[in-house]
Amino acid sequence: MPSPKRRHLTFSLTIAAITWIAATSAPVSRGQEPSAPRVYHNTLTPLQNPQPLLAEYPEFVQPISEMRRFEAPILIDDNDANLSVRAWRFSYNARGIIEIPNRLNASKTAVIMVHPWGVDDGQGWRTPQPAGAADFCTEEKNHLAGKHTREVIDPLLKRLRPQVGLVMYSLIGSVDPIRKRLYRTIDYRPTAQERADAAKELKAKLNDFDYRGKPLPKQFPISSDHPVGDYFKQFPGLTAGDEFNGKGFWSQPVPIHSSVTVEPEDVLIFDVEGYEKLKKFLQQQGIRHVLLTGYATDMCFCRTTAGYENLSRDFNVFLVGDATLATFPANATPRYATNAHISFASLNQLVTQVSWIKEIGNK
Repeated sequence: MPSPKRRHLTFSLTIAAITWIAATSAPVSRGQEPSAPRVYHNTLTPLQNPQPLLAEYPEFVQPISEMRRFEAPILIDDNDANLSVRAWRFSYNARGIIEIPNRLNASKTAVIMVHPWGVDDGQGWRTPQPAGAADFCTEEKNHLAGKHTREVIDPLLKRLRPQVGLVMYSLIGSVDPIRKRLYRTIDYRPTAQERADAAKELKAKLNDFDYRGKPLPKQFPISSDHPVGDYFKQFPGLTAGDEFNGKGFWSQPVPIHSSVTVEPEDVLIFDVEGYEKLKKFLQQQGIRHVLLTGYATDMCFCRTTAGYENLSRDFNVFLVGDATLATFPANATPRYATNAHISFASLNQLVTQVSWIKEIGNK
C-alpha cells in the first residue's frame, strides 16, 4: 500500500488513448490541426491549495470548491496560437476537478452569446402585466440579468472582438424583416441606412403591442381525492402562453439586449433556422473553437440551436462559467443555480472563466 505522503506527489494515470490510423501517417508536431492523429498523455498532477473557481463575480455565481484539483497537459495547441484559455472539468473517476491549459488561434474562435433577450431593457419588449412571464420570469430578475450582461459579458465581448473570428448571438422567433435589416445575419449584411430604419420600426412595433394578459385565477375546481394534482393542473408554476402574456407576445421581433454593444460585423442566429445552418456557417468561416456565453444555463444555453449540446458535437466548446446565468425560481439570486448547472455540465464539457481567457503574452 502506498504511504499517505504519496498522495501529495505527482502521479500518472495511464489510460489507453484512442489511436487513429490515418491513410497518410506523419510525425505529429506541436500545434497540428485536429485532422492529424496524436496520443494524449493523461497525466494528472495534484494542485496544492488552489483558489476557488468562478470566484470573480460572486453576485452572479457561487464560487466552486472541490476537495481535489489536478492539472493535466495542454489539450489544444494551435499553430499561431494567440489566445490562452485555461479550462476545467469534473471527473468522478479521477475523483476531482481537472484543469487543462489550451492555446487557441483566436481567428479560428467564435464567441457566441445564447439568448440575450432584450426584455425590460427600454427597447419596448417588456414583461406582460399583471401575471405574464418572459426570460427570467419577473421584471426584477430580468433587470439583474441585464446587470450581468453589462458587467460581465459585454466587457468580455469588447475585449475579445478585435481578436476572434466571430461574435454571434442567438435569438428566438421567426426570420422577420425588421431584425434581418437591424443585424447582420448568416446570409445578409444590412446597410447603415437599413439598420437605422429597422431600429425605428422595431421601436414602433414593440411599443405598439398591448402588454396585458389575464390576472391570476381567483378560484377553480379541485377534486376531493386528488386536490394537489388538480391544484397544480389549474395553477402551474409557469404559464407563459397567451393566457397571461397575451396573444402575439411571442411573435414580436425580440431584439438583442440593449446592454450588449452590438457591432456591425456581429452575427445574429435565428433559432428557427436550425443547427445545421449554423454549423455550416461556422465551418465556412474557419471556426474550430467556441467560447459560449449567455442565458439560461439550465435550458437555452445547453439545448437550443447554439447550445453546447449541439456545438460540442463539431467544435471545441468552452463554457464561460461566469458569463452565464441559470434560471433561479424561489431564490433572489442566481448564484447557486448557476453553480449547480455549470458543475453538472462539467462532467462532459470544458468550463473556463472570464479571467482565464487571455491574450498570450498578457498576464
